[in-house]
Amino acid sequence: MKRIIFLIIFLVVFLLGASFALSNAQDVQLSYYFFETTVKLPWVIFGSMCVGVVLGIFSMMSMVIRLKHELSRKNKEVKVIEKEVANLRALPLKDKH
Repeated sequence: MKRIIFLIIFLVVFLLGASFALSNAQDVQLSYYFFETTVKLPWVIFGSMCVGVVLGIFSMMSMVIRLKHELSRKNKEVKVIEKEVANLRALPLKDKH
């Protein structure tokens, strides 16, 4: 259900961005350090959105990798604890009676 909601929100934002870009289809002059070029505004908007997505993914990668490592470490701890519990359950009970 979360994925469907995320997909709907993504599509709405994408369509709003596309309609904004198409309604402002004029030439824009981009000045770089060594040269200048003229590009249509929708391409500038699309390019900056792509760069933003790539930078966002790269900034999240360290957190994702850290959380995956922590999850695997916790899973190992759970296996050890489950083994310990199974061993404790297998011990015979000693009554003083």
